[in-house]
Amino acid sequence: MPSDAATRAALTQSGLNLIPQAISIFDANLRLAACNRSYRVMFTLPEELTVPGASFEDTIQFLVERGEYGAVPDIEDAVRQRVDQARTFQPHYMERTRANGRTISVEGAPLSEGGWIAVYTDITDIRRHEAMLRARSDELSGQVLDHTERLSAANRALAATNAALEEAKRVLTEAEARTRHVTAMVPAHIAHMDAAHRYTFSNNQLSEVFPGAAHQVIGLTAAEALGEATWARIAPQMERALAGDPQVFEITHEPSLRRVRVALTPDPGGPGVYILSTDVTAEVQAREALTHAARRALGAQLTSGLAHDFGNLLTIILALQDRLARATLPQTAADDVAATIAAARRGTALLSGLAAITAPRQIVTRPTDLTALLSDLAAMARPSLGAGTTLELALELPGGPAMIDPGPLQDSLLNLIFNARDAMQAQGGGQVTLAARLAGPWLELSVTDTGPGFAPGTIEQATQPFFTTKTGQGSGLGLSMVYDQTKLAGGTLRLRNTGTGARVTIRLPWRPVMPRMVLLVDDEAAIRAQVRDWLTAMGHAVIEAASLSEARDLADLPGLSLVLSDLQLGDGLGLELAGGPLPALLMTSLPPEHPLRAGARVPVLQKPLDPATLAAALTEIPDAR
Repeated sequence: MPSDAATRAALTQSGLNLIPQAISIFDANLRLAACNRSYRVMFTLPEELTVPGASFEDTIQFLVERGEYGAVPDIEDAVRQRVDQARTFQPHYMERTRANGRTISVEGAPLSEGGWIAVYTDITDIRRHEAMLRARSDELSGQVLDHTERLSAANRALAATNAALEEAKRVLTEAEARTRHVTAMVPAHIAHMDAAHRYTFSNNQLSEVFPGAAHQVIGLTAAEALGEATWARIAPQMERALAGDPQVFEITHEPSLRRVRVALTPDPGGPGVYILSTDVTAEVQAREALTHAARRALGAQLTSGLAHDFGNLLTIILALQDRLARATLPQTAADDVAATIAAARRGTALLSGLAAITAPRQIVTRPTDLTALLSDLAAMARPSLGAGTTLELALELPGGPAMIDPGPLQDSLLNLIFNARDAMQAQGGGQVTLAARLAGPWLELSVTDTGPGFAPGTIEQATQPFFTTKTGQGSGLGLSMVYDQTKLAGGTLRLRNTGTGARVTIRLPWRPVMPRMVLLVDDEAAIRAQVRDWLTAMGHAVIEAASLSEARDLADLPGLSLVLSDLQLGDGLGLELAGGPLPALLMTSLPPEHPLRAGARVPVLQKPLDPATLAAALTEIPDAR
């Protein structure tokens, strides 16, 4: 049975054959794409010159040799001239008398895809009637007839040109629509800006790259669309691009902390700049993660190769020095012993730090009162700050607990507070401010000091393992550990100078605890007990069921807001509970590709489960109340 394409081709050819004029279509390579029966009959062409792919040059060679164009002094030159003329693809109209005495008109028009279409019409009878009319009519002026004939020919040529222009207009319109569609689908902002910093074109993706920016920006200035603060960071490079110097740079969008790469290309057609803005946050984070992973790998190699022997040596050194410290020694020798013991203990601390950055870690979130946590942290840190240094709290947090891992967060903030203290020692102290607030979907915690700020070139390296500016002090692992703990919690770390000191900002996902009544269903009592303890520690109320039938009886209890069930129960499938009116979350030890998991229409957690994964999944489930 013929395909749809074959059927359409046959219908097209049949339609062409019904047209009395001869028609030929040649492609951009001067190969025959299509023709009709009248074309073959009019020029008495052999079959090999009327099939798709036939060469235009071969066809002209055949016609010239047969005398179609009359006697020509040089056949090769005549063929070459006609082939060269055909390659220009210009609209044209002409009339000529063939060797057999018949007169034909030839009308050609270029095609948008390349090549052209030509229509050949036998006008012998028309010309004969015109000649008879000219010979028999004394009232008609020969000049009028000549003018009329020339006007007719000009009109036909103009019509051919108009047809070509209309086709070009159609192609351009389609191309423009296609281009706009493609640019609108690109996950980047593509735009054009004039010399007055006003957008003249945009694919309306600005707000996707710079959250909070205007969506429809054509006619707006950059400051109006982006905001004054963001535009101020781009403006210097824009001025250089307007002066003819292409620019590629990256900035951090302050409201969202996204990393954006901006490419500015001067418009060669006039004053203006083409703009390509791309969100490269994931790329930058991956690059940083690779760097930190490489440093951690180095630390792991050092630790695995040297830790054991180094630890034994430190143990021996400390034991010997401790024996010497208990002996009666001159003051100078006693000071040397004390210094040796201090150095050995610093080596022990360094070993612990290496082990910490190479050991696998896991985040364990739990409901935490952040205001109380930070207040306790401040009370714990203040006695260690020393004279002349104060710690202030600036908390703007809503009430109620949030899901965080409090231990690593406390460690990170203490590390930042003590770094700030150390930075201000040379000036006799100063003020450290620990601030906390909500910034959209983020919990933002910052530690600001009134010290000298980060030295030039240190911000880019500060979070790398082993980098330190404390000559003779510190392991260079503090900020690296803060960075790793923040990334592990799904957050970001930002370092900057404020003009009056330094500020380190941690952003963590804000997951407020919404106490729920959860129907927990599992036929293993030990698993139910463990998951129940996790849920109650998170602040949720729990009702337990040991089977599917028991769960069905409890599912309509007032106040229930979530079902957490094993996928396979002793008397049925937890999938049945997932189809009810309550939001549901399933657990299973089946592999991800198992058909039962594939058929679930709700989230499925992999067993063995941990509290961090469970807490994160619960925050993604909307409350049914």
